[in-house]
Amino acid sequence: MNTVKKSGVGQAIDRVEGHLKVTGKAKYASEFPVENKVYAQGINSTIAKGEIVSIDTSEAEKLDGVLKVITYKNAEKLKTFDKEMTAIGTDSIAPVLQSNKVNYYGEYVGLVVAETFEQAQYAARLVKFEYKKDPSAVIKFEESRSKAYTPDNGSNYSRGDMQKGLSEADVVVEQTYNTPIEHHHPMELHAIIASWENGKVMAYASQQMVDDATIAISSTFQIPKKDVRVVSAFVGGGFGSKLNLERHAIMAVMAAKMVGRPVQVTVTRTQMFTNTGMRQQNEQKMRIGAKNDGMLTALSHETLSHTSTNMEYQEPCGMVSKMLYKVPHNEVTYKLIPMNIQTPFAMRAPGEATGSFALESAMDEMAWKLKMDPIDFRIKNDTQTDLHENRPFSSRLLVECLRIGADKFGWKDRKMEPGTNKKGNWLIGYGVSAASRNSPYQRTYSKVILDLEDDGKVHATIQMDGTDIGTGSYTIIAQTASEYLKIPVEQVSVELGDSNFPVTPGSGGSWGAASYCNGARAACENAVKGLKDNRNIPQDENVALAELLKRNQIKTFEAEGMAEPSKEFEEYSVFSFGANFCEVWVDKDTGMYRIKRMVNVGSAGKILNPKTAYGQIIGGLTMGAGMVIAEKTQVEPNFGNFITRSFADYHVPVNLDLANIDVVFLPEEDKIANKMGIKGIGELGITSVAASIANAIFNATGKRMRDLPITPEKLIEAEVEEGVAIS
Repeated sequence: MNTVKKSGVGQAIDRVEGHLKVTGKAKYASEFPVENKVYAQGINSTIAKGEIVSIDTSEAEKLDGVLKVITYKNAEKLKTFDKEMTAIGTDSIAPVLQSNKVNYYGEYVGLVVAETFEQAQYAARLVKFEYKKDPSAVIKFEESRSKAYTPDNGSNYSRGDMQKGLSEADVVVEQTYNTPIEHHHPMELHAIIASWENGKVMAYASQQMVDDATIAISSTFQIPKKDVRVVSAFVGGGFGSKLNLERHAIMAVMAAKMVGRPVQVTVTRTQMFTNTGMRQQNEQKMRIGAKNDGMLTALSHETLSHTSTNMEYQEPCGMVSKMLYKVPHNEVTYKLIPMNIQTPFAMRAPGEATGSFALESAMDEMAWKLKMDPIDFRIKNDTQTDLHENRPFSSRLLVECLRIGADKFGWKDRKMEPGTNKKGNWLIGYGVSAASRNSPYQRTYSKVILDLEDDGKVHATIQMDGTDIGTGSYTIIAQTASEYLKIPVEQVSVELGDSNFPVTPGSGGSWGAASYCNGARAACENAVKGLKDNRNIPQDENVALAELLKRNQIKTFEAEGMAEPSKEFEEYSVFSFGANFCEVWVDKDTGMYRIKRMVNVGSAGKILNPKTAYGQIIGGLTMGAGMVIAEKTQVEPNFGNFITRSFADYHVPVNLDLANIDVVFLPEEDKIANKMGIKGIGELGITSVAASIANAIFNATGKRMRDLPITPEKLIEAEVEEGVAIS
């Protein structure tokens, strides 16, 4: 990749923490050397609903090395929820082992603490539970529609009059699209090492949001927040599963208090299906009306999902449908079915990833009915105003993404009539989809420590409690400090993931880069300003950092900074935009298909590091492809456990599944978004990828695939759409 400059932002430099990772020196949650540590293993329920009527711990307790078996009978008393169906949040309390009630298959019902990991695992299997099953357990989505309710959270939305909009349309598309339960599965298992000392908690935990984790622990145990320290120096992926504090962490803290020693809990891969969140199943009904000239008249997006029976989470699938296109009559509604399955929670681009599959598939269906090019149809309905918020976009280059992507991809070679582009037994199709993702920017605090070294160089250390979940936070923060302190990146260190450091919003929701880097910028600017003010040096005078320290006759200087959205920010809708292009080859006899090429074009503000940004898009495209190719968590219909509970049966894409990929970043600096012009990119990469692949499959075969994942069996069994002539 071409670089912009030798220092600062814009350069495609290697990750500054890369050498630590490849040499094994980067400490993840379960790798901190804690003395006198013991191990614990969670025990999972084997019924979907009911009560524990008896527990026999005697056999486990006889084993050498076993220190404690904890169940609801002897667990520490924790703060519990004031009401049923509490909305889950990133700082929610996480009570566990507080009663004999079971709400879903796999819910934690016990914890064994032992001297070694192996002893804990073996002993956990020896604890015997007797249950009284409740036959009213709700585990079948299709048979539970009558139980659906409208959540009381103000998420339903409408403008105009849908019926009027549909009556004005010349063409109407009305279809239902289904996305299954998916699981996050970061490479690093969820883990924590927890200890107590003098009434204070120390936790090395794999968490995306450090400050919220301290709030969750302190609130659950009813202790002051200042008495909780959480360290998440390196996080091996999260995808949303580590946004909130899960029950294994609370059990570790509880066990550490009860046995008086540090306790490590590592969630197994199987438990990551039942105990660390998931993307819920969504049934999305789309109704779109348009004039013959392609102008949209109405767009309705109705989502039916599920939540648990004791907590509420709703994936905002209709978010994109409210703002992406210029449509006067618009309606977005939600219903939830309480089910005896664990509480779902945010997974990469929650709402956008799933909602865009429905919206962009329906848009493609409308374009086909109108006999319009799908790109021309989208461009015709472009808007520079967010009609949902009734505010202008701070910047919106969606049309440019579509046009530049079309040129890069070779869209002109696409044949509109499905099934007409062939090569031997292969049917070749081209697909496109538009993408958008909200670009939040949140208040962030940061500290910079400047040290004048003996060789005359200044070394800067940036501190904040933000985390790096594999996205490159360490690197872009170092580049930001380099930019604003005017020193080489090599002279910058970044320290993250410690609740003792200045508070940030943590990693998630595509706000990390903008928030962290502007926080670091503010601290660096304050440092330079402070040094100049101390010696009455004009702020516009260019003085090297080392010289400033010398003139102040000091070798060390600290400054803090805070960055937050401006008033102007609140007057605009701030989004990143993109376009996905895909070429798919389908074997006409077997239904096997290959993703041959993908082109992604994005407008996401200033690209701080093209190399790490490229990695984020590649990761997003891979997860988007996974939605289509194979990812699906299946619920056993009789008992409520997951049939798919390992990588042997929950399949994710591998290298051979993917394509030749081109990524294009449009030059953009949105200074309304923030002073540095940064927008989010981590979730833009997955948004609407699935639709581009499904649309390409239609172009190849004439078959509309509305249920994910798209398997060869489904393709073979599907009928060609009405009006398509396949020879």
